[in-house]
Amino acid sequence: MTDTTSLSASEHRIQLRRAVIASTIGTAIEWYDFFLYSTLTGLVFAKLFFPQSDPWVGTLEAFAIYAVGFVARPIGAAIFGHYGDRIGRKSTLVATLLLMGTATFLVALVPTYQSVGIWGAVILTVLRFVQGIGVGGEWGGSVLVSMEWARSDDTRGLVASWPQFGVPSGLFLANLAVLALSQMSGDQFLSWGWRIPFASSLVLVGVGLYIRLGILETPTFTKLVAEKKVERAPMLAVIREHPKEIILSALARLAEQAPFYIFTAFVFSYGTGTLQVSRSLLLSAVLTASTLSFVAIPLFGHLSDVIGRKKIYMIGAAATGVFGFIYFGLLGTGSAAIIFLVISLSLIPHDMMYGPQAALIAESFTGRLRYSGASLGYQLASVIAGGPAPLIATWLFRTFHSGIAIAVYIALCAVITLAATAAMTDYTGKDISREYRTRLSRAQT
Repeated sequence: MTDTTSLSASEHRIQLRRAVIASTIGTAIEWYDFFLYSTLTGLVFAKLFFPQSDPWVGTLEAFAIYAVGFVARPIGAAIFGHYGDRIGRKSTLVATLLLMGTATFLVALVPTYQSVGIWGAVILTVLRFVQGIGVGGEWGGSVLVSMEWARSDDTRGLVASWPQFGVPSGLFLANLAVLALSQMSGDQFLSWGWRIPFASSLVLVGVGLYIRLGILETPTFTKLVAEKKVERAPMLAVIREHPKEIILSALARLAEQAPFYIFTAFVFSYGTGTLQVSRSLLLSAVLTASTLSFVAIPLFGHLSDVIGRKKIYMIGAAATGVFGFIYFGLLGTGSAAIIFLVISLSLIPHDMMYGPQAALIAESFTGRLRYSGASLGYQLASVIAGGPAPLIATWLFRTFHSGIAIAVYIALCAVITLAATAAMTDYTGKDISREYRTRLSRAQT
């Protein structure tokens, strides 16, 4: 392993730049893969894989498979978090990209209900599960590869926000691909056009691998290896030493993740089915929202370095809780222009949290357990927020026939996030065990 702890200032800057680019591009590719499924669930999958069901029931069934990817994400976090803290950040990131890309490509080949009956949905579920494992291991590594090259605490929020930039990039690419292909006739798009974006992901994976193979291991992990501080069982260690931090990290994401998937996945079935607006208008609006996030995410990451991580994050959570009522109230007007505008602006409150979120969560864990702890805490939110959110939103609307019920759900998520964020602790640089800190504290008193 190359000694990255003794690089000159100029060499360090070069590696920082390469690490940020590799993390951001690789993450964008993985989220492109993941969001393709999100976008097409509301537009296509209910019709192709559950044609015998009532339209709303078919949508629920399609979103249930969609949720499987989120259930798998903590499993991916546990698997790749272990190896990320054992063998390094770089090697683990290469593995997650390969796994995610292969599963996404195979989705393009899944036969529909018309060909194989329910087995098409079964195969789709398995591939979605594999997708979830891949993306579950991706986030922690991509954030750490960037953040652990930052030399100053004053820039950590901005540097760690760039891998977060991969989310709107992936969202933009996924919606752009679907928007372009949806210009085909309805029959062509439903029969084979939807498969093209999944198949093309293989090319993007090749690009991502080329970039990621060219970076060095982070100074933090190199130092841990040199000082023989690498944990033999990091996942067990982080669960034993940092259970509170894991739980708080997951709860802190409720107001960020649940609304995000309502605004970017549920909105397609809600918009085409209830609001009766065109698929192209919805895709264009989400494209615009993701474009605004290109600026908002690094901006709020930088602001977290200036005014504090928790402060900007909690402002974002409060804004999200209020915005849910504005969002569904304006969608209910039925005006195409207002619908486009409110969807376009929907991710800004989310970005206030997502920009500083990487540093906020990663700083809650010591370096030797950071990949495992940050990944597990981050991805557990997928089970309680991201995966169930479209399902819950669909059920709430079917039950109460009002978007305000969904807004209340978003507000409850915001309240929980505010409480969890206030209780989080920064462990940056404290690469000693909790047991040792306890003994040291007792000795001092």
